[in-house]
Amino acid sequence: MRFKSILGFGLAAFLIGSAPVVAQDVVKVGSSPTGLPFTFLNTQTKEMDGVLVEVVKAIQADLDIKPEFETVQFSALVPSLTSNKIDMIASAMFITEERAKVVDFSDPVYGYGEGLFVPSSDEVNYTKYDELKGKTIGVQVGTTFVDLFQKSGLFSEVKIYKGIPDIMADVNAGRIDAGIADGPMAAYYIAQGQFPKVKMVNSYVPSAAGEFGLALRKGDERMPKVNEAIKRIKTDGTLDAILAKFGLK
Repeated sequence: MRFKSILGFGLAAFLIGSAPVVAQDVVKVGSSPTGLPFTFLNTQTKEMDGVLVEVVKAIQADLDIKPEFETVQFSALVPSLTSNKIDMIASAMFITEERAKVVDFSDPVYGYGEGLFVPSSDEVNYTKYDELKGKTIGVQVGTTFVDLFQKSGLFSEVKIYKGIPDIMADVNAGRIDAGIADGPMAAYYIAQGQFPKVKMVNSYVPSAAGEFGLALRKGDERMPKVNEAIKRIKTDGTLDAILAKFGLK
């Protein structure tokens, strides 16, 4: 009888130990590598980093997912999501009516407006973008500023760039008169000292303030859990700590 008991215990232990482990869903998360401080490629770790990368990591247990971060140029994020190349967008992409027709956005994570940067030698205290009438300005491809400024007819030329550093490089070199981009990102690049002949215009008042969240494909059933998780990290201080880490609090 004792032998049978030991045998039974061993069999039970074997069955428990061999029970299949439920794997987490692997979710491919697309992020722009040039969206400092929200998303960027960390040159030391060679991995994606930034506010939104940490947000996804902070909520992954809520969603029972395993995120795999992929670098995707900003203008290719939505096409990559709709074509199933990625499963989620974690990038500083404003929630707009037009974009919401194509993808589903979560509740907002953070909000801000655009910023204006000019050569350090420009001493005009601009307050709105129409005061730059007749000048050549640079904006990032895929942003809401492209159509807005091209249709305005205010500028001698609206040049389209791959990323904010490219715009700043041309302002720094005197090839364009000004650049307009997401305010926190632009200020972050200037603070790093990479563009010594460029400055933010502190008098400028944003005209296109917006908010961003995470984006999923239309009809993705995980969205309610995403929103609950975002609510949690806002309530328990996790989001504040993430923002503070990147100088946004």
